[in-house]
Amino acid sequence: MTPSHRPQASSLERAQAVVALGGGHGLHASLTALRMLVDDLTVDELTAVVTVADNGGSSGRLRGEFGVLPPGDLRMALAALCGDDEWGDTWARVLQHRFEGHGEMRGHVVGNLLIVGLWELLGDHVDALDWVGRLLGAKGRVLPMAMTPMDITAEVRGLGADPDALTTVRGQVEVATTDGVIDSVALDPPDPDVTPAALAAIEEADWAVLGPGSWFSSVIPHLLVPQLRDALAATEARLIVVLNLAEQQGETHGFGPADHLSVLAEHAPDLKVHTVLADRESVGEELDDLRSVVTALGARLVIDDVAMSDGTPRHDPTLLAAAYTRIMQTT
Repeated sequence: MTPSHRPQASSLERAQAVVALGGGHGLHASLTALRMLVDDLTVDELTAVVTVADNGGSSGRLRGEFGVLPPGDLRMALAALCGDDEWGDTWARVLQHRFEGHGEMRGHVVGNLLIVGLWELLGDHVDALDWVGRLLGAKGRVLPMAMTPMDITAEVRGLGADPDALTTVRGQVEVATTDGVIDSVALDPPDPDVTPAALAAIEEADWAVLGPGSWFSSVIPHLLVPQLRDALAATEARLIVVLNLAEQQGETHGFGPADHLSVLAEHAPDLKVHTVLADRESVGEELDDLRSVVTALGARLVIDDVAMSDGTPRHDPTLLAAAYTRIMQTT
């Protein structure tokens, strides 16, 4: 059934198909929350579409040596989809285990090696990730957003004598840790081959979730791939944008909640946002500014308690799952 013919029922009437886009720790938190909704039958089909631009750590080393997609963000997404039972918990810990020692293997992650090994053996990125998901008993599917590795470049102010001059910074790690202020980001190559299954997941979804995560290096890259951006603009899925809890040193220094959303709109002005989800305490005194930007986008603003209680700027998956449930029950 195509999206144009799918009845727009609430999750109380039937389970929902959800596609989540992002990378790193932000997507891991979101997928952990959405996996809980699979367990309680609110969501019956869950797909992660993951950024593949990492050039650092174990992922960067494997990418450089084998010419493959960086596996790290894909691995984290798979780990998030593992169940809460003994099998899922054990495999999630195995997948995330990082080797110690002092030799060449130091710093490599078991899951990265497993994924790259299956890529070599099977010769197909998507098929190999599906096999890893089956091994783990994952409660969803993980897909790369593109079939070839890519690099993120950013135009950054404040790195030279002239504070307004723009300097080009290349690489996800370099962009994420820049000392300047990011003006814009781009991908190289600018129009990579998109995973067909990712386009199908977006087309067939009831809900799409974008964020949280490193805004310029994990979230916005999905909107820089022409086919993905067009798919998100055309889908009948209702788009939830989940805002970060705090600024990120390097990428979004000095950014408030409204700034995150404004940057998103600048990079994808044709994006139709259904709901913006923000944490109550994180918004604080900036609520009026955020509400103005959300209204200008024609979206709905949901303020909820979704942060960890330990004071760190991390989303609590259980609270996030509850927030997603309330949003999906209100069409």
